[in-house]
Amino acid sequence: MNKTERTPEGIALTSIFLDLFRLNNRLLASGDRMVASLGLTIARWQVLGSIIAADRPQPVAWLARDMGANRQNVQRIVNDLEKEGLVSFQPNPHHRRAQLVVLSSKGKQTYEAAMSLQVPWVNEMSDGLRLEDIETMHRVMSALLEKLDGHGDVEEQS
Repeated sequence: MNKTERTPEGIALTSIFLDLFRLNNRLLASGDRMVASLGLTIARWQVLGSIIAADRPQPVAWLARDMGANRQNVQRIVNDLEKEGLVSFQPNPHHRRAQLVVLSSKGKQTYEAAMSLQVPWVNEMSDGLRLEDIETMHRVMSALLEKLDGHGDVEEQS
C-alpha cells in the first residue's frame, strides 16, 4: 500500500481519534462543571491528583512529565494552587531552584471532595458498558500511548 494511503486500520484509528478529540472536550467541560463549586478546574484537579499519586514530593518538572503536560502550564497551575493554600513549596535537597510541591491539608480535603463528586458521575458513565470492553479500550489506549512515547513527533520522523 502507498505510504500516502491509509490502511483499513489507519482509517478506523483516524475515526477513533476524531471521536477522542470530541470526547476529550466534553470530558474537560464536564469535569470543570463538576468541581467548579470547590474552586477547581479539571486542570487543577489533575495537578492535585498527580501530587497525590507521587510517592514523595516532586518538583513541577517531574509532575509535568508524569502528567504528559507542559512544564510551564503546570508551573502556572501550581503557583495558583499555592496562592489558594492548596499546596506549598519545600526546599529540594537535590536542586536549589527546583522546589518540591507538597499538598496541604486543605489541598487534600479539596481533592477528596472532588473525588467524592466523581464517584457517582463515573458510575453513571460506566452504566451499560461491559467491563471487558472498558478493559480492551484501556489496553488499546495504553498501546497507543506507548507508541507515541517511543516515536516522538511526526515532524521528527520525516
